[in-house]
Amino acid sequence: MYINNGVMNNKILIKIEKSLNRIADNLDKKSLSLSLNDFDSSHSAFIWEAKEKFLRPAYKINSIPLYLLKGIEEQSKILYNNTLNFCKRLPANNALLWGARGGGKSSLVKSIFTELQDKVNKDLSIIEINREDLDTLPQLLVLLNQIQKQFIIFCDDLSFNKNDTKFKSLKSVLEGGIEGKPNNVIFYATSNRRHLMASEMIENERSGAISPTDTINETISLSDRFGLWLGFHNIDQNTYLEIVSGYLKHYKLEMKNTDIKKKSLEWSSQRGSRSGRVAWQFVIDLAGKCEKRIV
Repeated sequence: MYINNGVMNNKILIKIEKSLNRIADNLDKKSLSLSLNDFDSSHSAFIWEAKEKFLRPAYKINSIPLYLLKGIEEQSKILYNNTLNFCKRLPANNALLWGARGGGKSSLVKSIFTELQDKVNKDLSIIEINREDLDTLPQLLVLLNQIQKQFIIFCDDLSFNKNDTKFKSLKSVLEGGIEGKPNNVIFYATSNRRHLMASEMIENERSGAISPTDTINETISLSDRFGLWLGFHNIDQNTYLEIVSGYLKHYKLEMKNTDIKKKSLEWSSQRGSRSGRVAWQFVIDLAGKCEKRIV
């Protein structure tokens, strides 16, 4: 009897491959099931631990009262209303907050979440995902689709390097994938870059590409998939002083025989910028000198 060893070997390899795929699928399902069983619904803030496929509860949310965020009132109003719609299970857009360092982008996201979770929807939760873990976002969405809560997925300081391919996973999730994202999920990101990639990268692609327009469109199309673009810009001196004054009043800080205005301006001058972050750092320094806890 004649046996074609090549054909036989191929059949064996195909069977082995199918068996290995089934094992891998079962392991993935088991891992997902474990992470779902471990989900602690008593918490409202989580960190996505990508390797373990686990939502780790965050026991403290680093947020400040929304009314203390000065100089970004228009951005605050737009993002608040968008998030409020999401809380009410109405249509809402994914949002990209871009612009100046220390301008209050991440603070705004956390403050709006804290206020709405407290006053409007107790089922509202926030999940922080690291930029390096964006390729696991589809797995996270499968998990969240099984939980009866509203989730803001938050990625701080989002940007991509020239050879980075993680943005493709995010593009598919935001818009364009067959399944898309679950209705109980919205994605908020902050970035110092409007198009999430350095301008020199875009210029290099423009000069080296055979079809420059196609290449640039591929590069910046991710930012186009955010329905809301909110720009944050450098603030003037009066706004900076208003921010400092608001913090001092809220935390009841005062230092006798000290010109607080002069000291706060010297502080910003030493750092070469005026921003909400710089104002907050000044207030922390002042609180330490006054030996008063504020956080």
